[in-house]
Amino acid sequence: MSAGHSVEKIGGTSMAATATLFDNVLIAGRSGADLYNRIFVVSAYGGMTDLLLENKKTGEPGVYGRFVADDDANGWREAMARVQAAMRERNAAMFARAESRAEADAFVDRRIASVGACLEDLARLRSHGRFCVKEQLVTVRELLAGIGEAHSAHSTALLLRDRDVNAQFVDLTLWDQDDLRSLDQRIGDAFAAIDLSRVLPIVTGYAGCEGGMVSRYARGYTEMTFSRLAVLTGAREAIIHKEFHLSSADPRLVGVDKARKIGRTNYDVADQLANLGMEAIHPGAGRGLRQSGIPLRVRNTFDREDGGTLVTGNYLSEKPRIEIVTGIRQLQALQFFEQDMVGVKGYDTAILDLLARHRLWIVSKASNANTITHYLNASAEAVAGAIAELQAMYPDAAVSAHPVAMVAAIGSDISRPGLVPDALAALGEAGVTMLAMQHQIRNVDVQFVVDCSDFDAAVRALHHALIEREAPISEDRRAA
Repeated sequence: MSAGHSVEKIGGTSMAATATLFDNVLIAGRSGADLYNRIFVVSAYGGMTDLLLENKKTGEPGVYGRFVADDDANGWREAMARVQAAMRERNAAMFARAESRAEADAFVDRRIASVGACLEDLARLRSHGRFCVKEQLVTVRELLAGIGEAHSAHSTALLLRDRDVNAQFVDLTLWDQDDLRSLDQRIGDAFAAIDLSRVLPIVTGYAGCEGGMVSRYARGYTEMTFSRLAVLTGAREAIIHKEFHLSSADPRLVGVDKARKIGRTNYDVADQLANLGMEAIHPGAGRGLRQSGIPLRVRNTFDREDGGTLVTGNYLSEKPRIEIVTGIRQLQALQFFEQDMVGVKGYDTAILDLLARHRLWIVSKASNANTITHYLNASAEAVAGAIAELQAMYPDAAVSAHPVAMVAAIGSDISRPGLVPDALAALGEAGVTMLAMQHQIRNVDVQFVVDCSDFDAAVRALHHALIEREAPISEDRRAA
């Protein structure tokens, strides 16, 4: 394995901007040896995984959702045909050489046919009524997810070879019940014979492995492949290419002229962002990089000359400051009140076990003598099941949930005097009522719980007071 290489992950939106991606990232003026000593892990083209599984934002079912719901109807078949048509349409837009396009289309057709045949077999079994295929649905989800990354990686490698780059399609998606290696084993086997000084590997973000990538990491599986590749190959740097800079707030919310690129931060901040669901890096992926001492760089695909934001383990800002204001528009505040809780152990453990069984994401929690509150990133319907079970376990307790928003002010060192009073004053001036607040001793973040309708106003107010007022924006810090 070559020393001094980078491992780079490309997000779905960046993948979809193919011409820009080649100009700014994959080739970006390089030639000869400068093209190599890089490994690229690619996501599916933007929107493709939504068609295969379900829309990440709206929940609209894709092939998987149709297969689960339609029984022996044709819904899933029609959805699969839409995927095939979308992939062929993508190929038509990307390939100038007819031979390469034909090869790309043939690859798509083979993958669609292979997975479609598996679904047909399951559909026939299900139609008999005596067979329960519920356990196989997990496998179906895994198979479908892998098609998107296989398509994008294969096409990218083919496009690079058309440009005389010695690119190699590294397909980690293929697996069956007789070949359930771990993710690390699959990566190790795939890269054992690759000379990074002469070959540019284009790797599928999905990997077929023990435990299933989607089952374990949901839609963050590409970042786990990216992280493990960087760790196992001893990368000098891990780079994520996104459609935006890692900014002090959402530019669409606070204004493009006011948001600024963070530039430098640490893995503590990255963890807080991941906990809030902000797309910086999956917490599991960040953990591996941090433990291995590999710096992470987040770059904007559409800003070729900018170095992006560097994330390291030991960075602290030169002076205490807020680096980013972000949050979640709607959480469920699950409150558990029990008068007999005072001085009695076991309530907290029981509640946590129950929330884990219901697979509810805990963003934050607070407690006092007789009340425990968990802020959950989950739907009201999902939380309702947990409430019913808690009420049955503790009939004398008062258990309830209601929607709230959370806005967090985050930084590598936020220990500046007057931070909280300044923040509260800013919220008050904006007419935002604070429902709750948490400030940890570690001085990485302060969380403000507000009404859902106040989310936008709270972000703008805190960004103005804690970031815009602190220092004037310079050209090299602009997020746009």
